[in-house]
Amino acid sequence: MDASTARAELDLWPELPLQAWQDTYATLHMWTQIVGKIRLALTPNINHWWGVPLYVNALGLTTSAIPYAGGNFEVQFDFVHHQLIIRTCNDALLALPLVPRSVADFYRDFMAALASLGIAVKIWKMPAEIPNPIPFDQDTKHASYDPEYANRFWRILVGCEAIFNEFRAGFIGKSSPVHFFWGSFDLAVTRFSGRRAPRHPGGVPHLSDAVVCEAYSHEVSSAGFWPGSGTIDYPAFYSYAYPEPAGFRSTKVRPDAAFFSETLGEFILPYDAVRTAAQPDQALLEFLQSSYEAAANAAKWDRDALECPPGRPGVVREIQ
Repeated sequence: MDASTARAELDLWPELPLQAWQDTYATLHMWTQIVGKIRLALTPNINHWWGVPLYVNALGLTTSAIPYAGGNFEVQFDFVHHQLIIRTCNDALLALPLVPRSVADFYRDFMAALASLGIAVKIWKMPAEIPNPIPFDQDTKHASYDPEYANRFWRILVGCEAIFNEFRAGFIGKSSPVHFFWGSFDLAVTRFSGRRAPRHPGGVPHLSDAVVCEAYSHEVSSAGFWPGSGTIDYPAFYSYAYPEPAGFRSTKVRPDAAFFSETLGEFILPYDAVRTAAQPDQALLEFLQSSYEAAANAAKWDRDALECPPGRPGVVREIQ
């Protein structure tokens, strides 16, 4: 089976109407925050909070290796077999089923599972980046899990990660990994101009000024995917620049379905425009590239120094 056949059989662009899985989305958001905060509590702080996200893998989302007591452990959401897997470097393994259960129950069982493996850790129990947060150990409101939609969401992340990495391969300047931020529940990739940014004024709802200032200490063009929320009540891709340069929002980006949201201050491309495109991968690449160019050109980035021919598998990039 070749790669294109495998991608087609997996169906990386399924429907994901927000209303159909909103309760599962809200519950899974809290579960990923609990797991993500374990990594936050035990991992050295890395620039722009790169030490805290989750990563897409062949079964779901993983913390990657978390250092602990001279070794490490990993926590993985498996959206194929629907279980949360904790594995340590001494080959201890424990799995919890992903089933409808409250956030409070998930928190209790997950922390008990860690303790049973000899992992002692405390986290701040208050969710981040959401309105009206409920402490994890008190949250009985969010208790949904639809395995079909959890799997659909993961499959979209698999498709997005591949395209985001393809886009990333055409940039030789500083770039983030493709990573999943559990606070905002989005998959993102960020390019940097190499210049310091003016101190962020803060005031981002439900996020401390200190966190924001660390995230945006340098000039960026950032893009990503999220299932939708607020005024964007559908899954969508986004792209923004910080600081936003003059002329950025008035630039025409591709494909035609993309638009600038004055409310959010970023370009938006509805997921369904990509899903139903004749060539979804190409439609997404066009959005990533054209929105990046809008930022880089308006802010006068040194594109000649920062960009390179797209990397190809097994081919060494020629250095001039």
